[in-house]
Amino acid sequence: RMTKSTRELHMRSTRSHRDAGERIGYAHAACKLGPLFVAATDRGLCAVEFLTAEEGQTQLLRRFPHAHIEAGDAQLRGWVKQLVALMNNGAKPSKLPLDIRGTAFQTQVWKALQRIAPGTTISYGELAAQLGRPQAVRAVARACGSNRVAVLVPCHRVIGRDGSLTGYHWGLERKRALLAREASAKSKGRQPAPAMR
Repeated sequence: RMTKSTRELHMRSTRSHRDAGERIGYAHAACKLGPLFVAATDRGLCAVEFLTAEEGQTQLLRRFPHAHIEAGDAQLRGWVKQLVALMNNGAKPSKLPLDIRGTAFQTQVWKALQRIAPGTTISYGELAAQLGRPQAVRAVARACGSNRVAVLVPCHRVIGRDGSLTGYHWGLERKRALLAREASAKSKGRQPAPAMR
């Protein structure tokens, strides 16, 4: 029998099942961190990933099997330009809308990630404690690994208790590069690009 907390950890967001007939636009570009694939619904960005165009489209079809996937419009291409500048040199983007979908617990974790200040890090255990779930360290780590909106939902700022980088969905080298850039900007007194709220 599931406890209340277990049910909450596994509860699906109803929005994740509403992709029937939904239109999702995509675009891709190159940045210093590699290929960048971006996708958005009419609500906002649902994917910012370091993937090729082909890899990104394949992932979108898996996540949204009933949606209509198409090339993005001028608005999305404008967002991509801002994202490339962010990935290349930390340039602050305008406030970009997000459409992140997952379980209730995943969504809670992703929102908490957006409150981590640029240039700082937090451990999985500390993040779990902040959420009032100190025993849910592994669940927090899985939620970070399930994040599909890179940098804007900054899961790269979560590290191991011993300071190790642990893992990163898009590779440890990218995580190391992102953290190094943010730390450098902070040490020089420059304000790194903040997370989206």
